[in-house]
Amino acid sequence: MNGDDCNPVLLYAHPSMNRLATQIVNRCTGDMPESQKKRLRAERSISVSTQRNVEYKQTIQWEKFHDGFPNLFIEDVKDMAGKDVIFLGSFHSPAVIFEQLSVLYAFPRYLAKSFHFILPYFPTGTMERVDREGQIATAKTLATLLSAIPLTAKGPAQIIIFDIHALQERFYFSDNVIPRLETAILLLQREVERLEDRTNLTFAFPDDGAFKRFHLHFAGEQTIICAKIRDGDKKIVKVKEGNPSGKHVIIIDDLVQTGGTLKECGKVLLDRGAVAISAYVTHPVFPKESWKRFVDSDVPFQNFWITDSIPHAVDIAEHKPFKLLSLCDVVTESLLGYDLMPQ
Repeated sequence: MNGDDCNPVLLYAHPSMNRLATQIVNRCTGDMPESQKKRLRAERSISVSTQRNVEYKQTIQWEKFHDGFPNLFIEDVKDMAGKDVIFLGSFHSPAVIFEQLSVLYAFPRYLAKSFHFILPYFPTGTMERVDREGQIATAKTLATLLSAIPLTAKGPAQIIIFDIHALQERFYFSDNVIPRLETAILLLQREVERLEDRTNLTFAFPDDGAFKRFHLHFAGEQTIICAKIRDGDKKIVKVKEGNPSGKHVIIIDDLVQTGGTLKECGKVLLDRGAVAISAYVTHPVFPKESWKRFVDSDVPFQNFWITDSIPHAVDIAEHKPFKLLSLCDVVTESLLGYDLMPQ
């Protein structure tokens, strides 16, 4: 997506993503640090322009009628005609999905030249299949709703999702939209390069699913695979493959709910001789403030890296051992404003 002085890229956002939207615009409109351009050339084999004209439009009125249903108004709809439009959203709660869908359906109808919807966290991703009759695959339901976004002058809208729970969910979307599946694992890779014990690290995956999703990003690294094994009525986490002895082990997964599996995985790794445990997840779901079980944990985590794919991550990161890795750079590098062209 390319903006220029006469025809800027317009960025809109749900109020819950205002902080991230502001960071993205600041990154796009300012000069990219030389260190970041060098990293991009190495990681993505691309050339990078130093600036893009991205304009953050905080012109959507997110009101409600007395019955609680959305009362929405976009003040500057005529401005988006013939322009590239981006909407940064968050489906962190069922209560905010309907109002955002209503806005998503409207943008192309006001003659946006192209439309990108950035949905960092696809919330129904863990319900992607039917294991028994009567179960509902709500990932398919949400994909169907998003597939109703109208076409633009340039064709289908693109829906950008980070670290979706199951890659096959891309096939739940119709041909009316283009799901674009990205990863935030680059943020962790950059972070660990700055650790003092970098040479003593190894990476663990709490189950085979996490291993399949992320192991290719750690080719050549020592890795460990854990697994849940049934012992009578209990499920016990055990080390299936790899050796954590004497290592600082970083457990990697796409998301965390209550954190029970991560804690059990950390415990067994320490029992097997790990000298330190850290964790990374892209999506810190943590319903009912379950993140608190890691603040005063009987299993000590040296670091727990999370991204701001879900709005409450900013507040969680104020408490140790949590550390926030902003999606700002990976969003701007991948999608917004810069000329990401093959060399």
